[in-house]
Amino acid sequence: MSEGNAVPQKLLLFRLAGKRLSALGTLKIREIMPLQRLTQIPRSHPAVIGTMSFRGSAVPVIDMASAVGYPALTAEERKKASIIVTDIQRQEIGFLVRGVDRIVEANWKQVQAPPKALSDQAFVTGLLQIDNDLVQLMDVELLLARVYPESLHSAPTQLTDMERETLREQRILLVDDSQVARRQLADALERENIPYEVTGNGQTALDVMLRGNQERNPVTILVSDIEMPGMDGYELTFHLRDEHALKQPYVILHTSLNSEMSVSYAKQVGANEALTKFDAEELLQAMLRGTQTEAM
Repeated sequence: MSEGNAVPQKLLLFRLAGKRLSALGTLKIREIMPLQRLTQIPRSHPAVIGTMSFRGSAVPVIDMASAVGYPALTAEERKKASIIVTDIQRQEIGFLVRGVDRIVEANWKQVQAPPKALSDQAFVTGLLQIDNDLVQLMDVELLLARVYPESLHSAPTQLTDMERETLREQRILLVDDSQVARRQLADALERENIPYEVTGNGQTALDVMLRGNQERNPVTILVSDIEMPGMDGYELTFHLRDEHALKQPYVILHTSLNSEMSVSYAKQVGANEALTKFDAEELLQAMLRGTQTEAM
């Protein structure tokens, strides 16, 4: 497999307010449909407009415009709106949007990180130029964390003293462009008092690992998101495995997608494991498997 064989990401373009386009990766999307009959949920977040029946399950529907700070859709606008049913972090969520535009192909390398001047509440994980339009990639993890803050709290982990000490001896690097995902990953380690380092993009992570190798302080466990602007997790892993002088880390790629294709491709580029995020216990157990591989 070569770097040039990277599979382009398909993006669904849609509108939340005015003419500006937003986007979601199509691997996150289960179906697009017109507004369905909704059942109201008492004491829910204002952006949650109800639940709908989808393939036998009750799926919450969020007015995405309202959730990110735009005016909520009026009753008249809802008649022309669409619901994007997604599969994110092992749960189905419907997002009501003003209008669906089209599906395009894009390489993650073309996606630029948002300017630092943008607020942490901007719900944008990347920017992409498509046909003279500046498209915003939505940070749905941040959006869901604002609507469902309880989702940030994972169940307590169960490490033995020996497992905890084993991980403390590792140099662990976390890589994710989503501030919510970085916080979740960090919390899992901080609760166990395990040291770690964190970066927000693949290129910085690669630089850290190359420098660590030169200084004889190599990263031994890498935990990286797959979908990132610039250098994504696939490309980062490919570059690492192509650096033959580098002491190779145990690579755990993770994704918010329940996608067999994502997991399969992660293994093809050289990842040791691929996880659908986020489960703290699964993550720590994967890291422990990495220490066992190193000891062999």
